[in-house]
Amino acid sequence: MKITKAKVVKGKLRVPSDKSISHRSIIITALAEGTSIVKNFLKAGDTLTTIDVFRSLGIKIDEAEGLFFIHGKGLKGLTEPDDVLYMGNSGTTTRLTLGVLAGQPIFAVMTGDNSLRKRPMKRVLLPLKNMGANVDGRNKGDYLPIAIRGNSSLRGIEFFNEKASAQVKSALLLAGLNAKGKTIVIEPIMSRDHTERMLKAMGANIRTEFDEGGYRVYLDKTEKLNPVDINVPADPSSAAFFAAAAVIVPGSEILLEEVLINPTRDGFFRKLKEMGADIEYLNQREEAGEPVADISVKYTPHLKAVSVEKKEVPSMIDELPLLALIATQAEGETVIKGAEELRVKESDRIKAVVENLKRIGVEVEELPDGIIIKGKQKIKGGTIESYHDHRIAMGFSILGLISEEGIEIKDPECATISYPQFYEHLKQLVIFE
Repeated sequence: MKITKAKVVKGKLRVPSDKSISHRSIIITALAEGTSIVKNFLKAGDTLTTIDVFRSLGIKIDEAEGLFFIHGKGLKGLTEPDDVLYMGNSGTTTRLTLGVLAGQPIFAVMTGDNSLRKRPMKRVLLPLKNMGANVDGRNKGDYLPIAIRGNSSLRGIEFFNEKASAQVKSALLLAGLNAKGKTIVIEPIMSRDHTERMLKAMGANIRTEFDEGGYRVYLDKTEKLNPVDINVPADPSSAAFFAAAAVIVPGSEILLEEVLINPTRDGFFRKLKEMGADIEYLNQREEAGEPVADISVKYTPHLKAVSVEKKEVPSMIDELPLLALIATQAEGETVIKGAEELRVKESDRIKAVVENLKRIGVEVEELPDGIIIKGKQKIKGGTIESYHDHRIAMGFSILGLISEEGIEIKDPECATISYPQFYEHLKQLVIFE
């Protein structure tokens, strides 16, 4: 697919719902006693995988008139699957489900596609083993396929979540629901907290605090979770692409509706503001314990370079490749550091961004844990490799809007993993030259 230069980006848009909350709206409500209702669930490759997996684990999930009804069976109500659980490309489904299964009295084996089978799992397996989980996988437990035989006498542990991985934290908290004693997760930098917010809304014995050691979550063994109604807000990671387009395409102005602005997730928008971008949060409100706003974004001709430090990375981890692309249009040198986590996503995103920018003639430097981008540079155009990574394909599509000769994307279909209507929405909002 070739994306050519845009004349302007204008209009309003409600991007697809948040992926992280959509995953959890199935996984956690499956453990409730009673029926939960989910509105605005994101129907994309990864989240539909979560539905398939939990149906295979005996959870009845109905869909009617745009709503999903999840008939929870309690904290130990899952049934043993009669086949291998297929996790597709979804790291979130895999790691959170491992936490759930650790305390269930059943046996399960999980595998995934080629990409997922190369992604590290030991970071979840080791602390789960410390809690008493019987779990093992390929290459000493670091890769799928993984086999798990649940243990109904898990014990709570204290775990220092050094990499501030929300998936690791969530897995341990979900295991901790069925563990004796207290499960404590400590993070030097707070990772996204959707699991804590949802568990709290459903009646779990959970509390959070900040101290000199960072962010702490305390969870006691929970007797039951109550069903809940969830209206999933629009995904800030998906909204980021159109915000980026409006900022860099002259004369553009868009309104992004119902976007999640949880402080652990809106780092990209805050960093754009730091670059001088014309961005405003309107109609701020709270839905199901999560802060939401409509976001107004306008073209900003004089962006300035910024630096991203390690402590800022978790709140914008998925948007960092996009930020690097926008930085090509900012005056000065943008430095992104402390983002080594990008190397173990759907692709090595540091390498993918650097190699593709070089392919289209942009001056850029690769760091072990980040990228240095020189601005302000003209985008000539050319062909880029998506590496079958949705965020790389979508990010370079946005950069194509200001390219002189257009940018051709290899395997653009990978965008469907998180944003099936991305190219359709692009056509709706962009007037091409």
